[in-house]
Amino acid sequence: MGRIAVAGAVGTVIEFYDFTIFGTAAVLVFNEVFFPSLGAAAAIAVALATFGVAFIVRPFGAVLFGHFGDRLGRKNTLVATLLLMGLATVGIGLLPTAEAIGPLAAVLLVALRCIQGLAMGGEWAGASLMTTESAPVNARGKYGMYPQLGPAIGFILSSLTFLLTSATMSHDAFLSWGWRIPFLTSALLIVVGLVIRISLEEPEVFQKKVAKNAGKFPVVDLFREQRREVLLATGSTIAVFGLFYLSITYMATYGTQTLGLSKTTVLLIGMAGGASLALTTILGALWSDKIGRKRVLLIGNLLCLVSSLCLFPIVQGGTAANLLVGIVLLQAATGLAYGPLGAYLPELFAPRYRYTGAGLSYNIATVLGAALTPIVASQLIVSYGPFSVGLYMAGLCAISLAALSLSKETRAPLASADINRPE
Repeated sequence: MGRIAVAGAVGTVIEFYDFTIFGTAAVLVFNEVFFPSLGAAAAIAVALATFGVAFIVRPFGAVLFGHFGDRLGRKNTLVATLLLMGLATVGIGLLPTAEAIGPLAAVLLVALRCIQGLAMGGEWAGASLMTTESAPVNARGKYGMYPQLGPAIGFILSSLTFLLTSATMSHDAFLSWGWRIPFLTSALLIVVGLVIRISLEEPEVFQKKVAKNAGKFPVVDLFREQRREVLLATGSTIAVFGLFYLSITYMATYGTQTLGLSKTTVLLIGMAGGASLALTTILGALWSDKIGRKRVLLIGNLLCLVSSLCLFPIVQGGTAANLLVGIVLLQAATGLAYGPLGAYLPELFAPRYRYTGAGLSYNIATVLGAALTPIVASQLIVSYGPFSVGLYMAGLCAISLAALSLSKETRAPLASADINRPE
């Protein structure tokens, strides 16, 4: 289990590193490199839109890779998602700029971002299934925690890479070629991830129950038998994605553009938020083995609602300390609500379409929560002021709380959603 847990963590860290460096680059670099003719405000909005387009593609990736993951196996599918993500990320690092090839540069950027989204759509569910399907019944939260650390650690690594790169060269050099280094570094990480993943074996649950009973089209079986669970699982995870991606993208723009803080300061604050997210992700996952997934998720989302309303009253103090407190509190609440999902979503669905069910629910929620939130926030704050963004995020939390209140508890050896139950 130790080897499986490390493989789950390393794989998702690499994938989220690849996925989130785009977000950091979008707010720090891409507005100037790929959209220089649009003007500062419009360029940032378009850069954030290119960041968000990957979320639109992610549900299609969940269906595509879920199909192969449910029919052919978790391991090989995860190897494919890692390779696809790595190739797209390195491709972004090699892209010519708008100055070199004009509008075609932006088109190629969006195309590679869509490939990243496709790969990411198949990643999370497979990594979570590899750990939870192999874990003891009473420790699924504990082992499901390892893939859940991917967003926090991946974001910290991506921010650290940008921090070191920008700190060791001039602004002009960073804009000219330095921003490419974090993307090209991905090639080394992909090799490490592939070595680890290729050494794994398929979970026993897949070998015994799924391989022989897999349907021809898992997504069809999923919606025929458990469409209610898909709906509720999607609703229950909207808030955590909205808050996380607002923290790592829009708040970085807010810190530099509105508060006038340096990029270095904003990156350091973001890394502190990532550390806060990691700690409470661990707490939430372990706690869910003690008192139940649903209860921890309800507590976490309630704290998310409170921290959403408090965020802008805190950061409007205007100092780096204010932004640090607001981001750390928001990410701490988000982690508590995110930690149990590594066990909770797989436990909701039957084994023969579990990869598809968990992945599709997770990734539809990223469209509704993550893709729209930074863009909506950038418009709300102009028209109605900062507190309107807090109200919007609180609304997402209310949706998740309502969905969770209608959902069932999954932490129990004899629960109907038990991973080891017969088909």
